[in-house]
Parts: sequence; structure tokens; C-alpha cells
Amino acid sequence: MSALVDALGWTLVHFLWQGALIGLATAAALALLRDAAPQQRYLVACVGLLLCIAWPASQLALRLQGDLMVHDAYAALAPTGVAAGALALKPYMTWIVAAWSAGSLALALRTVLGLAWIGRSARHGGRDPAWQARLAELAQAMGIRRPVRLRVVERLACPVTALWWRPVVLVPASLLSGLPPELLQALLAHELAHVRRHDYLVNLLQNAIETVLFYHPAVWWLSRRIRRERELIADAIAADHAGGPRRLAIALSELEKRQFTHPEPALAANGGDMMDRITRLLRPAPSRKGPATLAAVLPALALATVCVASLAQAGVDVPVENPEKQAYIDFATCAKPAWPAEALAAKQAGTVTLRFLIDRDGSVADSQVRKSSGHPSLDEAARAGIAKCRFKPASNGGKPVKAWNMMQYVWVLE
Repeated sequence: MSALVDALGWTLVHFLWQGALIGLATAAALALLRDAAPQQRYLVACVGLLLCIAWPASQLALRLQGDLMVHDAYAALAPTGVAAGALALKPYMTWIVAAWSAGSLALALRTVLGLAWIGRSARHGGRDPAWQARLAELAQAMGIRRPVRLRVVERLACPVTALWWRPVVLVPASLLSGLPPELLQALLAHELAHVRRHDYLVNLLQNAIETVLFYHPAVWWLSRRIRRERELIADAIAADHAGGPRRLAIALSELEKRQFTHPEPALAANGGDMMDRITRLLRPAPSRKGPATLAAVLPALALATVCVASLAQAGVDVPVENPEKQAYIDFATCAKPAWPAEALAAKQAGTVTLRFLIDRDGSVADSQVRKSSGHPSLDEAARAGIAKCRFKPASNGGKPVKAWNMMQYVWVLE
């Protein structure tokens, strides 16, 4: 259990810089794609969010297999001060994992409650045969072959789309009587655009990633950007089946006047930046040609990929903290350290504690004085002596690994 807690804890800690790197790379790509179609920006943001879960998941798998040290990459990648600060977190790993578990559990509970509310509304919501028929006709016109249910809900301010296999559009009762039919149909066309694109599944995946990586701002920013671009795409599709962009813009402006809440697992017509959506519908921004824009963003994406790959690779061949089998010395290769002449003449003695790194081939790759004997010459003589020794390297799963070891050498005058 301790190994699992350490592996999970250090994975969460390392995602702080990993998530920042992914966020910066995605932001650069999106900046280059600012004049591109929203579909391209949506794809880039989705890739960024998927990297946010894929990178730490792969690192956690390596740590659990023993191929990656639980506090690995800071020693190899970060400045000395940052590395020391990161290693200082080790005594608090249990608390870090406990706090993360509590936060994830709270968000998971919120998602479950939202899904339960959607399920109840789909089963027990009111029916309106006339609007159900209009919704079915509109769905057929938009190329949706699955039956889409319409349910009327009292405490809701805007239409909401939920579920995938048997999709349902939840419509506020106030809109049926308080909104002109052509405007309500425009909003329903927007919801059907989400159904046609299977956006509900992507939204569920977003909720899952937000639940696991809730503590990182880059995850929330990427998720908001995905939702923003997704609404723009759905608006463009809906405008073709809702009497034009102006009618949809008027319908959205009516929604903006209303107070609203809706469960996160659902897709609402008032999602994204409402004013930005209305502006784009009424005054579409000129777009550059797709290939030229993609050609401009490819160097940034390639650079980000190289950075990610090199950083991930840098963390693989680093020391393991608690190997299954510890390294042990080959006494046939290890001579007694030579007593420095000046220390011997001064009759200096003492005990030095060394920390030394045994490489995969059994050689001493590095050594540090953890506690001095009080005499620098004796400390350096002990380090020089241990550097000449050979060891049977530590191992995990039968494979040799780098590992740190500790020993004391006692200088005693005879």
C-alpha cells in the first residue's frame, strides 16, 4: 500500500509541471489557430486535455512497475532548489493522496447526482406530443437516425441535452409558453447538433478528467475552451436548420436574460461565452484557409511533442527509491580506503556517513557525505575508496536498476 501511495502521490505532484507544459503548448497552438475554424481549435484543445490524463497515467504505470522512481524527474529536470523542495514533500505523501482522494470523491459525487437528476427527468418529465413531433421532424432533417426524446422540466431555464444511446432533450416548461415557437425551435436545433456530433460522450470524458485532475488550473482552462469551441460548432450547425444565424442569435439573447443552472454532465444551449456566440452568429469573423493555418501551427505542435517526449524519456533512467532487492558489495573488488598521511600524522579519527548511487552495471555513479567525520580529508578518502568498489546492483522484477545506498565508515587509530 505504501508503494501505491508513493507512486500515486508523486504522479500527482509531477503533473503540476507536466500540466503547465501541456497548457502552454496548447495555448500557443490555439493562438496560432485563432482565425481558423472552431473545429480545428476544438480538436487541438481535446488533444491537450487527453495528454493531461495520458501523461500522468503512463508515469503512474511505470512507477507501479518499478521502472520509474517515485520522485524521479525533479532530480534530472528541475533546478536544484526545486528538486530539494519536491523531495521535501515525501513525508507528506499520505496527506497529499488523502486530500486528492477527498476532492475527487466530492466531484465524482456531484457528477453522479447530476446523472441521477438527468435520469429522473428523462423518466418522469412531462410530455408534449406536439413539440415531440416537431423535434422528431427536425432531427430527421439534421440526419439523426436515433429517436430523440423530449421531456418538459419545471426547474430549468434552458434546453439541455443528455444521454447518448437514448438521447433526451430537457426543455423548461417556461420556454414552451414564454418563447416564440420559432425561437424555441432554433434552440432545439442547437441541442440536436450536440446529439448528431455525440458531444455527450466527450462531455462525460471531460467530467472524468476534471474529477481526477481537479487541482490543476490548466485542466479547467482546457475543458472550458473545449466547451466554448463545441458551442460555436453546434451554433453553426443549428443555424442552417433554425431559420438562419439571426434567429438563433435572438433565441440565445433571450436565454441570456434568464437565470440558469444545469447539471455538469449535460449539454446546455446557454453554454460557452454567450455574447461571443451571439456576435459570431451576427458578424462571422473571416477565416483563413485551413491548410495555411495548420501549416503555421505544426511547428509549435512538433516542438511541444519533442519537449514532452524528451522530458518523459529523461525520467526513465533515474534511481529507484525502494527496490525489491538492495545492492550489495563485491568485497573482492573493494580495498580498504587509504588513510590520508596528514590525517594519520595528526591522529585524526571519526565516522563518516556516505550516501552513494549504484548504477545498473554495479559501479558507483555518485557519492555524497551525509554526515562528516569532522575531518574533510577523511571524508574525501572514504568517498574515493567507495568509488573503486563494485556492487551487485539493486533490482526490480529481476531487472537491474539504479539505487541509492547508505553506509558508515569508521576511521579508528590502532
